[in-house]
Formats: sequence, C-alpha cells, structure tokens
Amino acid sequence: MRIEVRLFAQARERVGSANARLELPDGSRVADALTLLEQVYPALAELRPHLALAIDGTLARGSDALADGNELSLLPPVSGG
Repeated sequence: MRIEVRLFAQARERVGSANARLELPDGSRVADALTLLEQVYPALAELRPHLALAIDGTLARGSDALADGNELSLLPPVSGG
C-alpha cells in the first residue's frame, strides 16, 4: 500500500521536505510507518516520543491500522502561550 506523509515544524526541518511517500505492506500500522521513516530519515528518531500523529486528519496511535491512500501527519509539539 502507499501512504502520504505530511511533516510539520521540526519534523519537516529534519526531513528537508513537507511531504514524503511510503510503500508499506498491507496490514501495516502507524508504528510500522514511523519505523520506516526513521530508517530513511534517522534524525526523526529523537522526535518520535514527542510527536502527535494523525491519519486523514484524525488523531491516531502507533497501533492504528493504515490503509492504501491514507495521509499520515507527524505533528511535533508546539510551545507558546
């Protein structure tokens, strides 16, 4: 299956792009996509514990299943007041 990944803020800076495309086996979960992303972009690994995740705009967890055509967003923490 193919998914689109949208990266924001620190994640975008570490990857050097706001978008990525991943090919994953059917039945993959969000955690599988994150592991593959970290293999391709090792600088993402240190952000992983702090990321919020969304599938097609809905907050997600690492255990959530992905489907062909999903958009996975990596949302780093936001600071401010």
